[in-house]
Amino acid sequence: MRRKAVTAKGSRTVGASSGPTPISSAFTTPLSSAYPSTYASEAEYDINDEVAKLPIGALSLDGSVSNLRKPKREKQLPFRFLDLPSELRVKVYDYHFAGTGDVLDLDRDNYKRIHQKLAILRVCRTIYREASYFFYSTHPVRIFPTIPGRFFKTKKPLLARMKPNQRSCLTSLELRLGPGWSSPPRGWVVNPALGLSDCVNVNKITVYVECDPGNDFFKGFRQPDNFYERFSKSLLTGVLDEMPWVDRIEFEAWSNVKKSGALMRGLIEVVTTRGIKIIWGIERGWTDAEEVEPEPALDLNAPLLMNHGNPGIMVVV
Repeated sequence: MRRKAVTAKGSRTVGASSGPTPISSAFTTPLSSAYPSTYASEAEYDINDEVAKLPIGALSLDGSVSNLRKPKREKQLPFRFLDLPSELRVKVYDYHFAGTGDVLDLDRDNYKRIHQKLAILRVCRTIYREASYFFYSTHPVRIFPTIPGRFFKTKKPLLARMKPNQRSCLTSLELRLGPGWSSPPRGWVVNPALGLSDCVNVNKITVYVECDPGNDFFKGFRQPDNFYERFSKSLLTGVLDEMPWVDRIEFEAWSNVKKSGALMRGLIEVVTTRGIKIIWGIERGWTDAEEVEPEPALDLNAPLLMNHGNPGIMVVV
């Protein structure tokens, strides 16, 4: 008597299966854990090792190693100024001495404007010769000081304080008349101590007239007998006697000075008698022609005078 196959509840029948039978292969597939992993586990991973493997340039922001190193200081060579052509050096001197003023005179502001810039003369002898000649040849010197202050009545003007080699570089002087018209300073005297004989390269003197005491405006305040006119003529005569080589006199004046006045007529006479050429300044605008007196302005508020038949009687209306 045959026994029936015993089946387990909830499972397949134990015994022969009706599905396909797998074919065995000579090559078996190994498990994935048999190969070493490309990524290390957390136990094996060390970030310091990875940082150590990075190149030093990868740690900077721009990837450049040169920025991390302190640049080597190179010794800067000085600029060879004297290798420049003389024309360019003159341009440099012109730029350096800009702002020192048009005319040199004794002034309390000279230290700020001029003295500090003259430090370039202490560089070397070559620059001293070039810069000093350029400075003094392009700046006229006022013969007598006119700026109010402690130097106005000094007995030693700027020209007398300069060295002979500095005076020899000058090409023009200025004689300013008008300040002290009622009582000129005692230091306004032409003598050998003034140093005019050393100004051998001066060929032009500018006579600048600020005011003419002979004008009616000064009546009652000026000294009598044309005192200032005679004093001004003596100054100009003394200067020209010390410098007979001067060939040009430039006349300049303020707008209230008339060429037909007593002061200007006396100065022009001193120059013309010596045969020196006269040139006129731009500021006043005089020419060789006779000065045309402007017509007086009509005063509308002035009283009107009328003749009522009798020539000796005028009626104010």
